[in-house]
Parts: sequence; C-alpha cells; structure tokens
Amino acid sequence: MEQDIFNLNNKIYSNNNNILLGIINDLQQIINNSKDNTIIKILSNIIIKMNNIINDNKKNLELIRNDISKLYNQMTKKFDELNINTIKNKEIKYNNGDRKKYIGQVVNGVPEGKGIMYWNNGDKYEGEWKNDQKEGKGIYYFNRNDEFKGDIYEGEFRNDKREGKGIYYWKNGDKYEGDFKNGQPNGKGIYYYHDGDRYEGDHRDRKKEGKGIYYFNNGDRRMGDYLNDEPIGKHVTLTKYGEVKIENFD
Repeated sequence: MEQDIFNLNNKIYSNNNNILLGIINDLQQIINNSKDNTIIKILSNIIIKMNNIINDNKKNLELIRNDISKLYNQMTKKFDELNINTIKNKEIKYNNGDRKKYIGQVVNGVPEGKGIMYWNNGDKYEGEWKNDQKEGKGIYYFNRNDEFKGDIYEGEFRNDKREGKGIYYWKNGDKYEGDFKNGQPNGKGIYYYHDGDRYEGDHRDRKKEGKGIYYFNNGDRRMGDYLNDEPIGKHVTLTKYGEVKIENFD
C-alpha cells in the first residue's frame, strides 16, 4: 500500500508538468530555429502563459504531495512498528567492512524486506532491501566528514544505487527532485538553489544538460539549451515585467 502511495506522489508530477514542459520545449525549438523576432515574441508570450499554468498547478499539487508524503511516512512508521517488531527486530552485527549493524527483516541470513542499516561512518539507511542490497523505496542519511555530510536522499533504489524517482537534500540548502540514474540526478527534474533560483529541465550527472528553464529569484526566467551546466545557443529571457530578451551563448 505504501508503495502505491509513493508511486501516486510521483505520477502527480509526471502526468502534469512534464507534459506541459514537453510542449514548451517544442516551442523553444521553434524559437531556436527562427530568425523572425515577431514570431519569437509571439511564441515567447505563449510560453509565458503556459508557465503560469504550470506554476498554478504546482501550488495545488504541492499541497496534495505534502498530504500524500505525510500519509506515506505515517504508514512507513506503522509498518516499522508492526512488521519489524513482529520479527523481534532481527539484528545483524558486522565485524568487518564499512557496515556496523542492521535491524530489520532477514532472508537466508541477509537483509531483505524492510530494515535499517547503520554504517561505521555514521550513515544510515531506512527502507527496502533485496538480497543484501538497497532496492525499492528508502531514505539515506549521510553523516560523513566530507562534502556529503548532513545530506539526505529520499526515493527509489535499484541494485544498491539511487535510481528512479527521488529527492536529494544538500546541507547547503540546495534540493533536487526528479529522475536519478547511477546514483546521480539524470533525466527530468527540478533543482532548487538555496538562494531562491531554480532550474527545471534535463540533467546529466547533476549538471544542467539538455533543454530547460532557469527561474531567477528576481522573477525573470530564461529558456534554452544547456551543456555541461552552461547555457548554449539561443536563449529567451522573459522578465517579470513582461519584456522579452534574446541572447546567444557560444
């Protein structure tokens, strides 16, 4: 049941804003290929209206997502209380390697099902396991003395890696919500910067790469292509005052 709720939470995002973003990307492609400023301005105004629809949707969807997340967390907690306690908190202690101990469900002597793993460096993972690997939904708490100290990842795992839909919280206040592959943000997603800016679009290994829209904290928004985290080609900036600016990035 809790997995169905988690999947619904992700579908709300995918089935709404991603469709509109896809249309916006198509319009952006026409803008990139056009040399007629009149056409560019008309299409840019259409994009402004579509973005306003997206932003209105987000406000309502965020309320729904928060309610679903609360329900998911409550069910997960209840599962831990009932299911893990039912098997008397099976505990595995590790004398070698990075792992410290595991508490939860066990099959054939290894973690499988719901459980909590503690590492010697202070990291902790709460979630689903399959054949001694993180697989399914879970939350990973980083507590290492390096750039990841204090970070949190909440989402899907496959083959012991962050993969699928998820949310990553950085200690500095940045947040990414969207697709993961090979442990990194890859695919469609939203990156929220701690200064109030945000980027919505394509990602590759946590960098902006592909088509996207960058929202500045002053109310402006810039649309175009990105490569290796930098803007490339023709970009259209729509100011908070309704002005349209066209820039070319080599």
